[in-house]
Amino acid sequence: MNVANISEMWDRLTGAQADPPRWLIGATAVVALAAVLSGGVWRIVRNAVTIAHEGGHGLVALLSGRRLDGIRLHSDTSGLTVSRGKPHGLGMILTAAAGYTAPPLLGLAGAALLAAGHITALLWGATALLLVMLVMIRNAYGALTVVLTGALFLLVSWLTKAQVQAAFAYLVVWFLLVGGARPVAELQGSRRRDRSGSSDADQLARLTRTPAALWLLFFYGVAVCSLVGGGRWLLAR
Repeated sequence: MNVANISEMWDRLTGAQADPPRWLIGATAVVALAAVLSGGVWRIVRNAVTIAHEGGHGLVALLSGRRLDGIRLHSDTSGLTVSRGKPHGLGMILTAAAGYTAPPLLGLAGAALLAAGHITALLWGATALLLVMLVMIRNAYGALTVVLTGALFLLVSWLTKAQVQAAFAYLVVWFLLVGGARPVAELQGSRRRDRSGSSDADQLARLTRTPAALWLLFFYGVAVCSLVGGGRWLLAR
């Protein structure tokens, strides 16, 4: 790869792309909402939310000084992130809280990039994060899921036209924003059926000596605020 090619890639990464038409922004929002509300489609695309969820646990675990042992993604769209460190304290609290807040916050960050016109930066950044996450995956299904997701981002960013890239980027961001609250609702329902106290909300309740319902409310609040803020940025384009 010569200097000219490197310079071109850098310009693509840091430069702003043209705004997509407003109808495309609206259409991707409708498709994302339909995917979240449709039971059959949701069972498939929920894997993307699980990747963001477990990636959030893993990233915050590392940033808070914990040792990340590995991440597993399962075919039922559940996941598990294992880290070592003190079983209490701020680092553990932040790690436990990062899962359900990661998808909507990633959507909010993506909306900020799209609002600035950085479609290519979003696609390449997502690919880079998936490659980093792949190193920590510890099961075959998880590795396959992350590889396929990363390959999709890479193929769209390299082989498709600008409008297709824009549609894909907006669809992904809308999906993270719109879909941020559904896993929390599922968590709320599962806690009624399963009283084992193994959920993130129950773990946070023990760590902070506060009601688990308060953490559910916090997760909902992050999801709703991210949707409102990110949606305003996207629709202002």
